[in-house]
Amino acid sequence: MNKVDILDEREAPRRLKAAAETFGKVRAGLNAVIFGQDEVVEQTLVTLLAGGHGLLIGVPGLAKTKLVETLGIVMGLEAGRVQFTPDLMPSDITGSEVMEESAGGERAFRFIKGPVFTQLLMADEINRASPRTQSALLQAMQEKHVTVAGARHDLPKLFHVLATQNPLEQEGTYPLPEAQLDRFLLQIDVGYPDLDAERRMLLATTMGEEKSAVKVCGPDDLIEAQALVRRIPVGEQVMEGILSLVRAARPDSNHASGVQAQIAWGPGPRASQALMLAVRARALLDGRLAPSTDDVVALAGPVLRHRMALNFSARAEGATTASVIERLCASLF
Repeated sequence: MNKVDILDEREAPRRLKAAAETFGKVRAGLNAVIFGQDEVVEQTLVTLLAGGHGLLIGVPGLAKTKLVETLGIVMGLEAGRVQFTPDLMPSDITGSEVMEESAGGERAFRFIKGPVFTQLLMADEINRASPRTQSALLQAMQEKHVTVAGARHDLPKLFHVLATQNPLEQEGTYPLPEAQLDRFLLQIDVGYPDLDAERRMLLATTMGEEKSAVKVCGPDDLIEAQALVRRIPVGEQVMEGILSLVRAARPDSNHASGVQAQIAWGPGPRASQALMLAVRARALLDGRLAPSTDDVVALAGPVLRHRMALNFSARAEGATTASVIERLCASLF
């Protein structure tokens, strides 16, 4: 039995403090290599601590690939990368069976694992692959196993996908359907670094040898922290805030904010589950024993923006999903 499973309430604060210190060092290690992306680093760690997958959206050159590579090093995870292209096949993701002949002439099939059999997988430009290939990965994300030739093959206990999308180049791409987007715990928008961060990045990467990442923890630390996240208590006010926010973002809601007339479709119950886990993970990352409504506000955008869409009239008036979520948060908290 895992030591977290038998943890009594008196031990919880000490365990949470130890986990917070460990992942505080992880965050510092990432920020030492990834410049000007503090929020992105935080949201990525929240995604992993909550046991979910993340969708990173940003233009090229903002260190999305470097972030995943550095995460693997700092957290001691086995990391892999797949560059999605239009000709990528599902078997290129999941693996395939090959016929082998022994020295005695006997033939048998052997399963060769695909890149999905890793602890941290970067799916680079996921929307460039065909829907069939996207579905192969997204099914693995949901089911935590793949089926090849009728045989089930379980993925590692720790399995996280960080997929990337380029918001600019849409020609020749296959946008992810709404049902598949819902598989991602957070949508992490990667923006440009500020002036000071870009200046530090220039000096650190063009003068002498770049600073390399250092291992801080291992897979067992992440597994234990994920178990702790699910045991963090959530107050009634925070829980009601999560439910009110998610339900108010649906077109059939009668919330007083009046934004429902702008919403074409809204988030389902999986959004509530994602937000509940994410606020707990953020509390642990900050060394707090329980989440607050500030965590709900901070994570409302990453949890909801890929789980809802505005109607044509709202978009014509210049409204955005981000602005609608901000209005909802302002009216509720």
